[in-house]
Amino acid sequence: MTIHELRDNGLILFEAVVGSRAYGLATATSDTDIKGVFYLPRDYFFGNKYIAQVANSSNDEVYYELGRFVELLSKSNPNILELLASADECLLYKDPIFERFNIQEFMTREAVTTFAQYAMVQVHKAKGLNKKINNPMDNERKSLLDFCFVIEGNGSQQLKQWLVNREWKQENCGLAKIDHTKAMYTLFYDLTGKFGYKGIISSTESNEVSCSSIAKEQTSSAYLFVNHEAYSSYCKTYNEYFTWVAKRNEVRFQGTVRHGQGYDAKNMMHTIRLLEQAKEILYNGELHVHRPNREELLLIKSGTYSYEELFLRSQQLFKEIQDLSLSSMLPAAPDQAMLTKLLVELREELYR
Repeated sequence: MTIHELRDNGLILFEAVVGSRAYGLATATSDTDIKGVFYLPRDYFFGNKYIAQVANSSNDEVYYELGRFVELLSKSNPNILELLASADECLLYKDPIFERFNIQEFMTREAVTTFAQYAMVQVHKAKGLNKKINNPMDNERKSLLDFCFVIEGNGSQQLKQWLVNREWKQENCGLAKIDHTKAMYTLFYDLTGKFGYKGIISSTESNEVSCSSIAKEQTSSAYLFVNHEAYSSYCKTYNEYFTWVAKRNEVRFQGTVRHGQGYDAKNMMHTIRLLEQAKEILYNGELHVHRPNREELLLIKSGTYSYEELFLRSQQLFKEIQDLSLSSMLPAAPDQAMLTKLLVELREELYR
């Protein structure tokens, strides 16, 4: 089912402009994001065709099925709460039946917690990008050979350098596992190439070393240690890094590079926004989507402040929220029984 089909069949109950335009933080390059709520046709809902969410190809238009909307609302999901709290100027359509959802009934201490938790996720995202920017990885992927070490005296030497020093090739090496040890091998070398050794690894993609049949009369050249844990960790980091490179928003990334602070400033802007919203809920029991401090937030987005400055500010806001929560008179969480009853009533009305 597509968004066009939802609209053509009159299944949309609510839709609004969200994101930067709703926050009052849009700039010339900002997209227009839309979220909404729909209900499934009777046959889909009672049959075996439940669809929880419908989105367009760019994912900047997302519509939640009524049941999914209520589920997220019951968990005080910040995105869903902001959608329900949409200002009149952002509304594109609101079915009269949707008036039954009152945003004030969802202003709870749980909402404060979810907004604060979302904020701290943004902090970690910004920190993660900082790490990727300041620790870029080489395109050429290391092999298991880079994590092999020859035992020498009281220390060790990287295998690749050890082979270079002797003008030896890894293909002419033979390994024999040492019993009762972990990742330790006896290394033999075949100068003539007639013993049929398998080499240390069969290819650069190998995740394990190769063991060879070694004749008893052969003399060992060294003892080898293979650091499988370090290699596994490297492979995971390598894959994560280049998956991020492939999927990152290049325009946003180049903006991060230009401001030179080494972190995703947009994530930190949303951190401060979310924490300020959480604090406002505690102060007056209201969720304000449109932000009154546009200039300040856009300065954060532009990278005016260092990561350390914003991190300290976020920690201060988080502490203020914790302190205010101790004396808050807000309900602990949404009324789950009320929500369930409301959803049943709405389904009955829509399918009558």
